[in-house]
Amino acid sequence: LRVVPGAFALMRGRTILSEGMGLPLLEVHYPGLDNTQRTLKRVLDVAVSVAGLALLSPLLLAVAVAIRLDSPGPVLFRQKRVGADEEVFICYMFRSMQRDAEVRQADLEDLNEAEGPVFKMRHDPRVTRVGRLLRRWSIDELPQLVNVLKGEMSLVGPRPLPVRDFLKMEESHKGRLGAVPGMTGYWQTSGRSDLSFGEMVRLDLYYIENWSLSFDLKIILKTLGAVLRREGAY
Repeated sequence: LRVVPGAFALMRGRTILSEGMGLPLLEVHYPGLDNTQRTLKRVLDVAVSVAGLALLSPLLLAVAVAIRLDSPGPVLFRQKRVGADEEVFICYMFRSMQRDAEVRQADLEDLNEAEGPVFKMRHDPRVTRVGRLLRRWSIDELPQLVNVLKGEMSLVGPRPLPVRDFLKMEESHKGRLGAVPGMTGYWQTSGRSDLSFGEMVRLDLYYIENWSLSFDLKIILKTLGAVLRREGAY
């Protein structure tokens, strides 16, 4: 019995060309955690997200009030993002930009400082006063603990991209969709926004191929250091 995996399954795996009985063979090695590790990873996600939402509730409330007083618009920014296996979900963040930010992005495309499908500006005029402070300390991403609790995201994993950026991705980049997206990841601890999209993809693929709980814990600890040093935060 021979089973031919789909194209996306092949992209998720690491392929090795070998030979058997004089015939060329394509071996597909699927990286990832075993069932026990996956369960432990999920338990860690749930425990940290519940504890984080409870312990940080005074800060979350204060941020919500500050956003309301600073600029018109909702407290939360809800955006469709693409997760594992191309599943689309609603990602939650504190709103750090003006209400019409997504509409205005088309006018700023010529000022994009990033290569590839993503959009980045070091001094984005759409960012509010409070938003600039939130981004500096990555506080704007704390509502994603809700996504982690719901199972749509993990504490650690490849960064989920907005649908518009996903549609611009090359097929060779989609291997990074082989894992549940995370609030932080290997590339965030290696330069964050200062890295190119190609470097981000390379680091995401390395993470997927080398998944382990100890690797996750190492990334979480390095993330805390990167946030305190404000590396690549803008």
